[in-house]
Amino acid sequence: MPRRLYSEEHEDFRATVREFVERNLKPRVEEMIELKSIPRDIWLEAGKQGLLGLDIPEEFGGASAEDYRFNAVLAEEWAHFNAAAAACFGIHADVCPPYIVDLGTQEQKARWLPGMATGELICAIGMTEPSGGSDLAALKTTAVRADDGSGDWIINGSKTFITNGYQCDLVIVAARTDASKGPKGITLFMVERGMEGFVNGRKLDKVGQDESDTAELFFENVRVPDTNRLGPEGMGFIAMMQRLPQERIGAAVSNIAHAKQIFIETLAYAKERKAFGQAIGTFQYNKFKFAEMITKLEVTEAYLDDCVVAHAERKLSPIDAAKAKWWSAQVQSEVLDECVQLHGGYGFMNEYRAARAWRDARVTKIWAGTNEIMKELIGRDLGL
Repeated sequence: MPRRLYSEEHEDFRATVREFVERNLKPRVEEMIELKSIPRDIWLEAGKQGLLGLDIPEEFGGASAEDYRFNAVLAEEWAHFNAAAAACFGIHADVCPPYIVDLGTQEQKARWLPGMATGELICAIGMTEPSGGSDLAALKTTAVRADDGSGDWIINGSKTFITNGYQCDLVIVAARTDASKGPKGITLFMVERGMEGFVNGRKLDKVGQDESDTAELFFENVRVPDTNRLGPEGMGFIAMMQRLPQERIGAAVSNIAHAKQIFIETLAYAKERKAFGQAIGTFQYNKFKFAEMITKLEVTEAYLDDCVVAHAERKLSPIDAAKAKWWSAQVQSEVLDECVQLHGGYGFMNEYRAARAWRDARVTKIWAGTNEIMKELIGRDLGL
């Protein structure tokens, strides 16, 4: 079914992104796998091409697109390349900027947004902690006022599974500023590389997404000036909840774009690969599998397109975003598992895209809120 989501302008932008991928990402896949990160020069080139500042106002070096469909195009094209690029660039360019744009002072915006738009300042967001993932209200990282009357904050704690964590120059840190207030005692801070006591930890050895930079972050008596506090004191949890729908719809768009690309490549493989004298795709069982997969993908895509339009109009509810996130992750998992099976033994070889995509996709049922938490939110909305 033809998609009605995008205009000619969106498709022109897609062509720009695809050219960037062809020139800058595809030739360097093995390098990124070895480094477990996207090299800095690629970030800078993405900035030059205007791919990192869609949500950043023009006065701070961004595109001020004000149309989430451009973000969705970008998410799709990153995911067509691989899930790791979608994750790293997505966190930096899609998830983090709205926090600063919406909550930051003019001084803060002028200080950080231009470098984020150019790729000179790589940004991460520090929510997840070693002691708990989905339960953000129970985080243990603390920020207390310095006792010298300066108004500065002293941050102690740690974060884990942080995308862009090893390379990040900036990290939005959620910290507890009042233990007596539960979720209302959480505040956001901008912690900068070089602050004494802030350590970008080791690159984590993951099952998939080898090209992405995922790390631990450590904060030991990190002194952060009050001018680095992002938004009002005690409003951090609410700020995160308000912005999670964008993270989740972005993840959902990436999930299905990633799965659809591998489906297309697997279909081509099944038309060429011969067994018992005929293309494996022509066997009735395999033919039915392809029919099931494309139907799942296109039906899910149609729902996501409506969600993208709703978000562009600032009407996407947290519940609909939760539905999109968990369902897309589930469909992606099912489709990629079938793609691996259709490749036979080759599907278990890392040199084949289907194998790498299958590994890369597994985490999508966990991050941005586990699928179980998404179902809990949906169930509560049903009055259960």
